[in-house]
Amino acid sequence: MDLLRLLSFGPDGWGDDLLAGASLTIRLALATLPFGLALGLLVAFARRSHLKLVRGLGHAYATIFRGLPELLTIFIVYFGGQILLKNIVDLVAPGSQVEINGFIAGMVALGVVFSAYASEVFLGAFGNMSRGQYEAAYALGLRRQTTFRLVIFPQLIRLALPGLANLWLALLKDTSLVSVIAIDDLLRMTGIAVRVTKEPFFFFGVACLIYLLMSMVSSIGIAAVERWSNRGVGRPA
Repeated sequence: MDLLRLLSFGPDGWGDDLLAGASLTIRLALATLPFGLALGLLVAFARRSHLKLVRGLGHAYATIFRGLPELLTIFIVYFGGQILLKNIVDLVAPGSQVEINGFIAGMVALGVVFSAYASEVFLGAFGNMSRGQYEAAYALGLRRQTTFRLVIFPQLIRLALPGLANLWLALLKDTSLVSVIAIDDLLRMTGIAVRVTKEPFFFFGVACLIYLLMSMVSSIGIAAVERWSNRGVGRPA
């Protein structure tokens, strides 16, 4: 009962702190997802480009951010971005104090890592689509942009969805890394509670359950999206 009282809401418990941390974790993951998807699709386009330089840059981007540890990427974006921003501001107002927003830094760092892996998923999806679909669309008079929007993109998402779903679950867990740059996510708030109460097993166990709950809810949502994206597939005309 004493342990359960530690999860109460209000000044005597840590329930509200853990809930706030879980909320920030979810918001960070949701903010990172569209950024990472858009960037990943651009990188996939670059890696499919007919221009050797663009293709090389796309491959280099994916190789670098898939090879670097996520924690190191967070440090580079957070501290490197802060130095870069300070140098830019010093050109206008020398001596000004500059501090980069931790949430934005975490979103960018996780987003570039997510995009590097997402580009691989998109490349695989592109490879499973026949060239004849492009030719048929052009024969019907559809422009290149219209062909991609109406013909290619819907199939691309359906084919890439299983891989992207796995990346989303990995992203949800990787948000715990941003605690190192003083973002009050679930893991950081759990760590604070552990240091104050000296109950590591209990609070880390609660954090495990919360992460598992978020993953289970995500899995249910992913299954619903997969059913929606596969509607009509395999049915006779």
